[in-house]
Amino acid sequence: MSPEVPSTPEAAAAACLQALDGALFRALSEPSRVDILRTLIVRGRSDVSTIASESPRDRSVTTRHLRVLLDAGLLRSTREGRQIYYELDGEGVVTQLEQLTSLLRALVPLCCPPSCGPTEAT
Repeated sequence: MSPEVPSTPEAAAAACLQALDGALFRALSEPSRVDILRTLIVRGRSDVSTIASESPRDRSVTTRHLRVLLDAGLLRSTREGRQIYYELDGEGVVTQLEQLTSLLRALVPLCCPPSCGPTEAT
């Protein structure tokens, strides 16, 4: 599903800022969450205890970070008995990035006109 493309520069600016302030970028803006993603990329599917053991954070803090990553669509989880396992949702990440790229491509003509030629730095 493609986002609706605004028709004015003001609406384009608002749409661009909304996309850049979305859950995806908020989730990626915290170094601890990026560390969790790194752990999952290296180790693969893991439970909270395994993920928490890779960092100096408490398990409860790791759980909160995992929730943010899940809500942002970066991870998927599966429950097996009492354990919850987390893994990177590669397809979900790619889909979000493709949607963002499509939106930004549509906004460029409204907010970033092509230059008339090379400019020289003075």
